Amino acid sequence: MKNILIGLCLLTASGSLMAGSKVIATGGATNIEGNSGGGIVPWATINGYSSSDEWSVNTFSGRVGVDDFTLDSFGVGTSFNNQWELSYTRQKFALDTIGGELRQDILGIKYKVAGELLYTSMPQISVGAQFKKNRDFALPAAVGAGDDSGYELYVAASKVFFDAIAGRNLLLNATVRSTDAHQTGLLGFGGEGVGHKLMFESSAVLLLNYNLAVGAEFKQKPNQLGFADEQHWRDLFAAWFINKNASVVLGYVDLGDIAGLTEQTGFYVSVEGTW
Repeated sequence: MKNILIGLCLLTASGSLMAGSKVIATGGATNIEGNSGGGIVPWATINGYSSSDEWSVNTFSGRVGVDDFTLDSFGVGTSFNNQWELSYTRQKFALDTIGGELRQDILGIKYKVAGELLYTSMPQISVGAQFKKNRDFALPAAVGAGDDSGYELYVAASKVFFDAIAGRNLLLNATVRSTDAHQTGLLGFGGEGVGHKLMFESSAVLLLNYNLAVGAEFKQKPNQLGFADEQHWRDLFAAWFINKNASVVLGYVDLGDIAGLTEQTGFYVSVEGTW
């Protein structure tokens, strides 16, 4: 995290380096799973600022700190032609109260199918897939998870509405995800009587100006792990797109109950560099 913050300061001082052709902020931020989106929800946007026949590369680091747990995420991604997005993310989930740590690797791919975020009446529509591998499966297995790896499929639709609220632009996103993950895979996948379910996720973001935004998100969770309830996630966030090379997201998160520990609320911070 410290090294990335230093890098962002240098980029801010020097201006945009090798920036792509897209409008600033239209690549979204990078969420905790490495996808272009907000804090906890993937959007239909493609990360970075690459347009037709252009490449973009990004790296990010994020932390979620709640009452009894800390989730650190860091990763890299690339995009091409404003149509393809590939990402790798490593997550470290510290069990601050219980003790121990769970690690997870996430490989992601996203493809823009149709529409445009800004310039067409049709929303931008993208499909994505994630392959997740839990690296510390003893605890998830002990509480009923059936597998240390799993996949998720999703479709997302995102659209910016101009002059929507008090002359400000509004981004709305809806995502439907197929998953059998417990706590997004940090507590494993599947198990007896557990199958893939369709979950709904959404985001609403008000663009205060060309590089500042505030938003809210909702993430539905499947609640299929018998030993403890899994509840839906919510967040409120503010994003500063410093320039096309650097962005910072700060937020408040409500993750509900996790592993029997109740009312997990706290903060979220993420920094990102893009080239």
